[in-house]
Amino acid sequence: MISMEFLITSLILVLIPGTGVIYTISTGLFQGTRASFSAALGCTLGIVPSMLASIFGLAVILNTSALAFQVVKFVGVAYLLYLAWGMWRESGGFALEKTEDKQINLFQVALKGCLINVLNPKLTIFFLAFLPQFIHSNISSTTSQMLLLGGTFMAMTLIVFILYGALASRARKYLIGSSHIAKYLQKTFAASFALLGVKLALTDR
Repeated sequence: MISMEFLITSLILVLIPGTGVIYTISTGLFQGTRASFSAALGCTLGIVPSMLASIFGLAVILNTSALAFQVVKFVGVAYLLYLAWGMWRESGGFALEKTEDKQINLFQVALKGCLINVLNPKLTIFFLAFLPQFIHSNISSTTSQMLLLGGTFMAMTLIVFILYGALASRARKYLIGSSHIAKYLQKTFAASFALLGVKLALTDR
């Protein structure tokens, strides 16, 4: 049984702009609708390892081992800075243009989104702290209940991210042809990824 409290809390958390949201929106703006869908799917699939780790107890390792947490954290920081540098480097090169979806490597787009969440150790600990709050005491199988809650959270994430991407793709139609706007947007997203990387680097747990 899934409570309304869980659904409302999850929706609020999913709507809050984070790394995945920024990546999905930027993908929608610069690569179109299908690419933004792939980004949303990749970000959602990136939740799976963290969710399973928390449900089956592996998150305890990250929560108790400072070394394990730091290793995963700084790999994630490096990846965010890599994304920021790549987008900043391309910011002076082109305007938003009409491109065919078939020219875009959708698998690569999804993989980048997946890695953004996989390399975030805070996500595992988040599920470890978040899901147990909504487990009913009269449930016979805690694991199955947590899987249901985690699956629901993932479904909500996918739907919201697809909507974010679709809105960004729609906005793209009004921005096509402007190199100035494209340059500004790319630098803004690059700075956002860099700031998120710095924020993650300064996080203890």
